[in-house]
Amino acid sequence: MTIRRPAAAGLAFLIGVWVVLPPTGDGGQSGDDAFVSSARAKTPFRNLIARLRGEKLPVSIAKTNGRIEATQVDVSSKYAGRLAEVTVEEGSSVTQGQIIARVFSPEYEAQLRAAQSDVQRAKDALIAAEAEIVSRQSALEFAKSDYQRGQELMKTGTITKQVFEQRKRNYDAAQSAVKSFTSQRDQARSSIKNAEAEVERIESIIQDLTLTSPRSGRVQYQLARAGEVVAAGAPIVTILDLADVYMTIFLPAEVAGKLEIGAEARIVLDAAPDYIIPASVSFVASDAQFTPKTVETKDERAKLMFRVKLKLDPQVLQKYHTKVKTGLRGLGFVRTDPTTPWPKDLQVKLPAIKASNPKPPDAAAPEAKAPD
Repeated sequence: MTIRRPAAAGLAFLIGVWVVLPPTGDGGQSGDDAFVSSARAKTPFRNLIARLRGEKLPVSIAKTNGRIEATQVDVSSKYAGRLAEVTVEEGSSVTQGQIIARVFSPEYEAQLRAAQSDVQRAKDALIAAEAEIVSRQSALEFAKSDYQRGQELMKTGTITKQVFEQRKRNYDAAQSAVKSFTSQRDQARSSIKNAEAEVERIESIIQDLTLTSPRSGRVQYQLARAGEVVAAGAPIVTILDLADVYMTIFLPAEVAGKLEIGAEARIVLDAAPDYIIPASVSFVASDAQFTPKTVETKDERAKLMFRVKLKLDPQVLQKYHTKVKTGLRGLGFVRTDPTTPWPKDLQVKLPAIKASNPKPPDAAAPEAKAPD
């Protein structure tokens, strides 16, 4: 483990200091006093080493090495184009819905203008068809009345059969004209709907060319720069979701089989061994696998291990989100028996957040004193 050498080096340093300290006379520190002071100084190192080795852990508490990870989200464009701008950089904090980048595509802009022209053309056709329907309906009413009068006149013999048949033909032609322009009106309405749907499709494409952050987090990688041509689906920015941070550990079957989802856990990072971070068991793999090369375990080759995720408390993440870093190594502690209390060395301990100090009041001006 990476922390053994510094602890051992510190222990050796204290022992060396005690060896080279000579006994002092009056007013100094005797050899026995120096030994006691050195022993007291070595106690924290011994406790830390014992905790990391698991010498003081109960039987129902297991520990293993792990690594802090976070959910990564790739932000990419659905359509090809040229990057007009990228508004974030690596390490920038982003919020959900924040604009990440913009892709420019002249082709879709031209298609949008053409679709809008089709909508206007279909609306003009609808107006013309409705006007023709009004005109043809007037002609139909006249032809219908003329035909009905012809029927009465034929009974009395006032008009000839040839004149009556002509009136009947005019009536039939007026009906056909109204039906024809009614069909054109329905076709114009359908064309308007199709053209408007095409406009909405292209507008949605152009809207998707403005890339927004799907989650709140931190930019881990910036994979493209402004001015570059990107393909459809190519990632532009990778974001770490700092609300979903966890430690991945590997445990043997006899330990993983006793874990409960949601059970309490503890995490101690090598970079900050003085703090105990609360966590919970959020995932236990259903299939066993060999121990990965990047994680050290007590018995690396003899057993199959189960992957377990220890998810950090969301409230802690929200409070210390600026301090969260992925890739840090450390120790994960789990309990196979929920009734077992956590040892004193594994009680939750987090760093205090420094409050902004109020500005001290101005010092009172000294009183003026007349010279003697």
